[in-house]
Amino acid sequence: MSIDNIQRQRFEHKYVINEDVALGIRDFVSSYLQIDSYGATQPNLSYPVHSLYLDSPGMRTYQETINGDRNRYKLRIRFYEQMDNAPIFFEIKRRYNNVIAKKRAIVHRSAANDVARGFIPSYASLVESSAEQLDALFDFTNLVNNLQAEPKVHVAYFREAWVGHGENKIRVTIDRSVRSEPQNFVSFTPDMRNPKPVFGNDLILELKFTNRFPNWFKELVQVFGLRQGGAAKYVDGVENIGERRFLRSYI
Repeated sequence: MSIDNIQRQRFEHKYVINEDVALGIRDFVSSYLQIDSYGATQPNLSYPVHSLYLDSPGMRTYQETINGDRNRYKLRIRFYEQMDNAPIFFEIKRRYNNVIAKKRAIVHRSAANDVARGFIPSYASLVESSAEQLDALFDFTNLVNNLQAEPKVHVAYFREAWVGHGENKIRVTIDRSVRSEPQNFVSFTPDMRNPKPVFGNDLILELKFTNRFPNWFKELVQVFGLRQGGAAKYVDGVENIGERRFLRSYI
C-alpha cells in the first residue's frame, strides 16, 4: 500500500451505519472518488488496520475525551502487514476544536520496539529520512515520556477507503468489524486473544476533507438520511469492556 497518504490537517464527520447503507454509499461515492489502490486488491475492497493505543497509567488521554476537552490528543502505533520489512506508523492525532491534525512518522520495524518505549529516535529509525518525519517522532517520544505512556488497547478493523485528488483532499472511509481488547505490551502482530466488538454489527462512515464540505457530501447525507455523531474506536472500546480492565493493576 502507499507509504504515506495522510491528511495532516482536516475536518472529519462520523456516522454509524449498517451494511446495506454502506453498499449504497459505495455506489454513490464511486461516481466521485477512486477506491484506494491497496483496498482494491482485498476482499470486500477492505484492508486490515491494527492500532496499538498508548496512554498514561491513569488513562489521561481517554479521560480528556470523555470530559470533552476541546484540545486533546491520542497516541497510537499503527500497522497494516506482518511482513518483516513492513513499516510501523507512529501517530499523534490532535483535536483543536473541530479541526483534526495529525503527525505521523514511518519507522523501520526493527526500530519500532525501542521507539514505542520512548527511546530517543534518530534518522536511522525512519523509512523516510526527513526533518519533518524526525520532528514527528521526537514529538511522539516526548509525549510518551511525559505521560509515562504505555500500551493499553489493541484496536482492529477492516477499512474501505475512497480517495480524491485536488486541493480539498477528500477521503471517505467505511470501517467494518471494529474490535478491541486490552494489551499492555508492545507487539506488532495482528493476533488478538479475545477481542470484543466495539460497535456491534454497525459500521463507521467517515467523511474527511481539508477545506470545505463538498456539495455532493451534503447530497450523500440527505440521500441516506445520515446523522452525524461520535464514534471513537479507542474510547468506545474502553467503555464497552470496562475502564478498570485498562488500568495498570487490572491487566
